[in-house]
This record gives sequence, C-alpha cells and structure tokens, in this order.
Amino acid sequence: MGNVIKSQVGAQALGKNVRVSVTKMQRIIDRIRNCSYEEALVLLEFMPYRACYPVSQLVLSAAANASNNLGLNKSDLFVSKAWVDNSKYLRRFRPRAQGRGYPIKKPTCKVTIQLSSKSIEK
Repeated sequence: MGNVIKSQVGAQALGKNVRVSVTKMQRIIDRIRNCSYEEALVLLEFMPYRACYPVSQLVLSAAANASNNLGLNKSDLFVSKAWVDNSKYLRRFRPRAQGRGYPIKKPTCKVTIQLSSKSIEK
C-alpha cells in the first residue's frame, strides 16, 4: 500500500530559566517545528533574533542525546515536538520618587525540543 512514514520515539532536551519572554521564544519555536535537523540549524543560524542561540544549543543537545543514547543517525532526525512554557520571573526593583521602589519583572521560560527519527517502511 505504498510507503508509510513511521515516527519513532526520539530524544529531547530541556532548557530551564532561559532569559527570554515566552512570546519572543514562541515565534522561533513555531518556525522550526516539523523541520529536519539540518534545516532547523540553518534557520536558527540566520534568523535575526537573540533567542535563536539558546534554541540552537538545545537542538544540538537533543541531537547528541539521540545519537549517543539511542543510536539514531543525525541525518534522519526532525523536530517532532517543540514547546515553550512560562517559568519564574526575576524580580528587580527600580528606585522611584519619594523613596519608593517599583518592581521590575524579567520573564524567563522553559523550552523543550524533541527530535524523532523518520523511518520508511515498505
């Protein structure tokens, strides 16, 4: 009945407390989801966002986990799942008038990248 593409369980990498807001990270994650491993690295290298560097490090880490722990070939990997969650806020205080302090909340996020291997069955 033709070729069936079967997705196997892959490896993942988790980045905690990445100092980027969720909305800025989400536009990068949406772009690389369902891309191949090589295509995701090229996209992350040439996108003009500061948040691309931590995501590229996570993709490289997930690929290393897949090749070392599961014995998968890096050329067969693709980004099967990728998501971003809220994390803690860094709380800072800015001095204001009349001795008051104004809170500054600096957002962080958790990023999870999961790579899977494509295998073709006949």
